[in-house]
Amino acid sequence: MNNNDAILGNLLVAVTMLEDCAEFALLIPEVRVNLVYALPGAKTRQDVAAVEGRITAVRGRSHASGLPAFGASDHMARLIIEARKYDSAINAGINFKCDKTIIEVVKEYCLKKGLPFGWIDRTKEPREVIERDGASMPWKIGELVRSSGGLPRLFYEGDGWGKEPLFVALGSDAVEVTTMAMEIARRYGERISTSH
Repeated sequence: MNNNDAILGNLLVAVTMLEDCAEFALLIPEVRVNLVYALPGAKTRQDVAAVEGRITAVRGRSHASGLPAFGASDHMARLIIEARKYDSAINAGINFKCDKTIIEVVKEYCLKKGLPFGWIDRTKEPREVIERDGASMPWKIGELVRSSGGLPRLFYEGDGWGKEPLFVALGSDAVEVTTMAMEIARRYGERISTSH
């Protein structure tokens, strides 16, 4: 089996896991979720496989709009390619919703798992970076690494102008990052059910 097939197969397993996890629907943001997995040495979005049409919520359950395919993501593909410049063990990522409660849940999760936690302060983003197409991602990941003293596996991006705050989990493959997101979703589900 070649790399491409192994990556698409791993993504399919991860998507099935998400669709079977009732709590994950709680973490789906307005922009929906994407799950990406890059080839070793990925340079462009064509080297990164993702879920076509992203993952959305249908009747309270997570639902993949399409099948995993190479070139199906722009934003998350660029994020992974940039992140790998700092940590070559990173091949996959998933984004999910961010709010005050989720931040608390993820901080506790990171503490329990011994994982570094990070965040990107979009208010520090220089105007020339914002205005130049494609300049934001290198700035964001560089800023994250600078402020965290390395590349954290879990981080969020604060409010930017017209941008929804989002969490990202990074890992070696799609199943690994999906497992992290599902564990966080379950903890979040417990937290909000006890607070009502």
